[in-house]
This record gives sequence, structure tokens and C-alpha cells, in this order.
Amino acid sequence: NGGLVHLHCVRRAGARATVVTAPRAFQRVRLLPARPPPRARRAPGAAGALLVRSRRHGLRGAADGGPGRSPRLPGLRARGRARRNAPAAHHADAVVPRRLGLSESSGLLPASGGATDVVIGLIDTGVYPKDRASFSADPSLPPPPSTFLSRCVSTPAFNASAYCNNKLVGAKFFNLGYQAAHGGAIEETESRSPLDTNGHGTHTSSTAAGSAVAGAAFFDYGKGQAVGMAPGARIAAYKACWTGGCTYSDILKAFDEAIKDGVNVISVSLGAVGRAPQFYSDTTAVGAFSAVRKGIVVSASAGNAGPGEFTAGNVAPWILTVGASTINRQFPANVVLGNGETFNGTSLYAGTPLGATKIPLVYGGDVGSSVCEAGKLNASKVAGKIVVCDPGVNGPAAKGEAVKLAGGAGAILVGTKAFGEQALATAHILPATAVTFAAAERIKRYIRTNASPVATIVFLGTVIGQTPSSPRMASFSSRGPNFIAPEIFKPDVTAPGVDILAAWTGENSPSELDSDTRRVKFNIISGTSMSCPHVSSIAALLRQVHPDWSPAAIKSALMTTAYNVDSAGDTIKDMSTGEASTPFVCGAGHVNPNSALDPGLVYDAGTDDYISFMCALGYTAEQIAVLTRDGSVTDCSTRSGSVGDLNYPAFSVVFSSGDGTVTQRRAVRNARATYTATITSPAGVDVAVEPQTLQFSATQEYAITFAAQQGGVAEKYTFGSIVWSDDKHKVTSRIAITWPASQAAAM
Repeated sequence: NGGLVHLHCVRRAGARATVVTAPRAFQRVRLLPARPPPRARRAPGAAGALLVRSRRHGLRGAADGGPGRSPRLPGLRARGRARRNAPAAHHADAVVPRRLGLSESSGLLPASGGATDVVIGLIDTGVYPKDRASFSADPSLPPPPSTFLSRCVSTPAFNASAYCNNKLVGAKFFNLGYQAAHGGAIEETESRSPLDTNGHGTHTSSTAAGSAVAGAAFFDYGKGQAVGMAPGARIAAYKACWTGGCTYSDILKAFDEAIKDGVNVISVSLGAVGRAPQFYSDTTAVGAFSAVRKGIVVSASAGNAGPGEFTAGNVAPWILTVGASTINRQFPANVVLGNGETFNGTSLYAGTPLGATKIPLVYGGDVGSSVCEAGKLNASKVAGKIVVCDPGVNGPAAKGEAVKLAGGAGAILVGTKAFGEQALATAHILPATAVTFAAAERIKRYIRTNASPVATIVFLGTVIGQTPSSPRMASFSSRGPNFIAPEIFKPDVTAPGVDILAAWTGENSPSELDSDTRRVKFNIISGTSMSCPHVSSIAALLRQVHPDWSPAAIKSALMTTAYNVDSAGDTIKDMSTGEASTPFVCGAGHVNPNSALDPGLVYDAGTDDYISFMCALGYTAEQIAVLTRDGSVTDCSTRSGSVGDLNYPAFSVVFSSGDGTVTQRRAVRNARATYTATITSPAGVDVAVEPQTLQFSATQEYAITFAAQQGGVAEKYTFGSIVWSDDKHKVTSRIAITWPASQAAAM
């Protein structure tokens, strides 16, 4: 299939990746790539089951403008809890569901009963239920739904009778493709079982539907009650990712098994490396198509390749694609220079802090390695000092480790320039913090202009508040336009994905360094891997309340009720620029679960609509057959309509010239009501809708026409919206206009 797969968890900037080609395919369908795989050569006769190997330095692929990570080797035995300073700024954590407006007293959560009849299947690195209250039996839950036909697989490393219960109702593993890619071998430290030895799958599973755990924390960070977004839903773990990554064949097998088992929602915090592949070459798109045909909602990560354009993955219209944004919680660790200047930083260091006395400060480039590579720092120039480390080559935790091995006392990690206002917190093994690129430039200037530069790092624990505003779009969150079908709006929505606290494996350290002997029950990590299960579980709650809704209807409810205003009353900001985010950054907006319970209007679509969409996209019958997998032959000559006519709850219009006109058509349904349209036209476009009022007794159709104004605009993209409203609802569809590149350049 010519693709690469990685986990969408942001952990390690600048990591290296090696491509391993499978000698033989173990896939149920032959995928047909539109172009050769990046940095890989297909073995003769193979369908190209590929994976990304990640060892000490994590994972970064061609699409990863920012950091990413894949499964890691476990470290050693845990050690005791370390001390850490916790001044008055340290606050108890708040439960994420409450931040999203979910409460037990009103709205979606009580209406759904926590989704006790819903099973969420997670295709990931497995699950670690040993001594983890997030996955323990819940006496308040009824028996699992009878429609779920799965079981837990028992192995020497995974005692199904002990680990599985009315919360964790399924656990399976798939490794034939992975073994083929490794010549039949799996590393000795890897468990040939559903057991999660990495941590990623445990984190996503507990985020989605973990049982409530009081006093959860990563050491003292984020202390409070941890609970899954759908606390009554059941978890089924499908382990398709291993120490070296995930093969497409194993992912597709996991999809098929989850569908056969009868899950209601599939959560996929995975994605292809590089530009989004054609749908027939994308295992997630293929598996998701089969799932949606059975009425199963598929939620997937947009990716961590931001902030560049066209970086979003999992862009098939039948997938619910999720970006990542912040919550109102921070873990500040500020740098204080000898001249009194203070720079905001962030860290999850949990050991003995530096004192108030400032100590010598050096730049890594002056002491052997600008990026702080292990073995390249001059110990005589580093000992007892704080070292400033540039991004690249190795991950942030590994940079701190290199400084520690050289005798350094602390580290300041420089953020990626493209990330703008965002620095990423890491569970360091020495006093270290991350600062933005702009802050680091001023720190380096201080080093250059002072004969004896000194500094310290002040760790402030957990801080919850209104400054800065939240949510803000994570710089790493992948963005549109849609690389495969620009007329299909992507990403769809955004959800919390920065510094998320959730359960963790006992087989891997929180930093994922081999030298780190700590073991924790909860860890704090970031990525669209973390935002995806938030939305998967909201979909589960909606599925419980509206069992007759299709996956498209659930997506429609989430998109048309999403919000775009932050806690300060402004448009949600993009951390990469500090400016207002656009729909190609945040999608329709931030999910608003309670509003999605009653969205007003619904834009529906089914697999037949998606087949017509693929015909309009120019796919051949053979390419469409890769996705349908039912033996049928599609005759596209009998189907009409454009790519933009798919009944999507948003509009993405591409002008090939500066004076064109584009019309797209939609159909919406409601029981009984009258809705009137209000249009906010994008700059440079006249927008007209016909009819302007919809009177419902059944499904109603409307057409919306976009006419480019004379003179055009200077921007590459402009944005607007159409809002259908009655006395109670405001049903919002965002509009994105893509202008010809030549016109924008000329202007």
C-alpha cells in the first residue's frame, strides 16, 4: 500500500525515522498507491506493508513538521517518588468533562447515562489494565451490551479472566504484518498480547471511557479526579501497533475485527506519514468505510504535522477528523536570568528543583552540541551549569538526559520557530523547561553579551486560570486544506489535546527514556492522539441518545454546534501565529457536547453518497472497489454531481480563476420548524442561498452559490459562514474559499 503509519502523540521533536519494507503483504485487500511511498522501495510482489521504526529518539516522519512518537522499548524498574517545589500557584486539577460542559446534572451526560450501551473500540498499542483503576470493574454498570460479541484474548502476559470485566470488555492483538516486516521476529521486550508496553493505547483508552479515579496525578501535576469522557461506555482494545510502529495490514485486520465484534465507535489515533494518501491507499480510510457502512462512527487524529497547510491526515469525508487545542491548565517552569529577566516556560519535571541561587548558563553550541546530543557535550564545560539546547535530531527528554550525563545541572529547551507561542511540556529527568523560539533568542543574546551569564528555573506546578485564554489551537495540530479533495472541509473539529492527564502503562517510563526507571499510573502527554478519544467518546454519548443517527449525522451535530470563541470572548487563537485561527486550523470549531445533543438540523450521508463522491473525484471502478470490498462494480457514468456536492456540514470552495462561480447543494432534515439563513460572506465572494427559508415537514434541499468578485483578494484563503436559525437553534456551517495561487501572489 506504500504508506507509513505513526501514532499522533507529540513527544519528541526532531526525532529520526527508519523505513522498513515488508517482504510480504498480509492484507485482505490490495491497496493501489497513487504515488511511490516516501523514502521506501517496494519489495517485489509485496503490497508494501511498511512501518516506521522508532527507538531511543521517538518518531518523526515526512509529514511531521512537529514532533511525534511511536511505541518505545520499556525501561527498567520504578523508583521512589521525587520531591518537587509546589508554591501557592499550584492548584487542584479540574475534570476535563466538566471543562467541556459535561456534568451529571444536565445535558448530554445524564441524557446518555454515560453511554452504558456503547462500546468504543480503540485501535492502538493495546491496554494496560494491571492495577489500573481506570479499567477496573464498575459495580454501577449493567452487563455489557449483548450485541457486542468479542472477548479478551488470554496469553501468558495478559490474563483475560483477571483483566477483563464490565469496563474492559474486549482485548485482542494483530501482528502478522508486523512480523512479516521484521522477518517473523518481535523484540523480546514486546508482549505478544493485548498488553500495552508503550503507554499510548492505555492513555487514549482511559481518556475515552476510563472509570473515575480520585486523586489521579502525574506526581503532583494535574492532581484531581480522572474520568473518561464517556464514563459508562465499554472499552475494547485492538492492539495493532508495536515497538517499531504499525503496519497497514494489522490496522486493517483490527478494523475488520472491531466491526465483526460489534463496536459502536472506533477511535484511531494513528495516521500516515507524509501527505495524506489517496483513499484507496489509506488503510484507515478503507477500514473506516467498512465501519461506516455498518453504522459505526470512526474518529481519527488529524495529525501532528502543523502548522503547515495541507498537512491534515485521515481526510476521508466518512471519517471524523480531529485537531488539538489547549485547556485552561498549564505547567509553568520559568527561566530567570541574572539580569532579572523572566521567560515563561513549561515542564513536567518532578524531581528536586534548582534553588533560588542562579548558576552558570551556557549555550549547547558553545560546549559541543547545539542540539545537546548524547556524548557530544564537553563535560568540563557543562558540569554544574544550565545548558540551552536547540531543537532537532533528538527529543526533548533525550536532550535533558544528554545534559545530565555530561554533568549539567539543568536544561532550557528551545521551541521550534514555526510553533510560535507554543512550547511543549516534557517529563524530564533533570531540572529542565521548554521556552518559545522567541524567548530562547533573547536568552542566547544574554549569554553572548555577558561574561558570566547565570540563570535558574522556577517550577510553579499546576496552574489553572483565564490567562492565557483557552482554548487555543496547538501549533502542531495538522491543518487543511484537504490534500486529496480540497472541496471537503478538514479538519472537522478540535478538542483538548495539549497536556492531557490519563492512565499509563507500567511497562514504560513517562519520559520513554531507557535510563528513566520511574513508573507511573498516570502520565501527561500531548497530541491529536489525545484529542481524538475526546471526540470518540462524545460520539459514543450521542450514539446512546440517538441510536438511529448515522455516523454522518453525529458528525453533522458536532460540526454545526461547535464554537469558535475563547474564554476571553475572542476568536480561538492559533498558537503558531498568535492570531485568530481559521477553519483550516480548527475546523468547524471546538466541540460543544451539550449543544450537539439537539443540533436543530442534520446533514446526513451514507456510503452510496460517498461512492458518488469518489466517482466525482475521478476514481476508477477498481479503486472504488478497494474501499467497498463487497464485490460490487461501480458504474460512475450513472452518477452525477461534483465533489463539492457531497452533503457535508461545511463548505470548501476552490476557485480555479479569479472570476469564477461555484454552486454546491445540500440537504438537511428536521421534524417541524422554519429556518432562515444568515450569511457572512468571505472576502472577495458574493454568496447567495436558494431558498433563504426552509420550512420543514421532511428533508429540505438548498443550493448555495459563490461568485468571485472582480479584483479578487490578496489572501490565499478567505472564510465565512452560513447560519440556519429558528427560535431555538443556530446551525452553523463554515465556509472556506481557496483562491488561485497566481492571483494571491499577484495581489
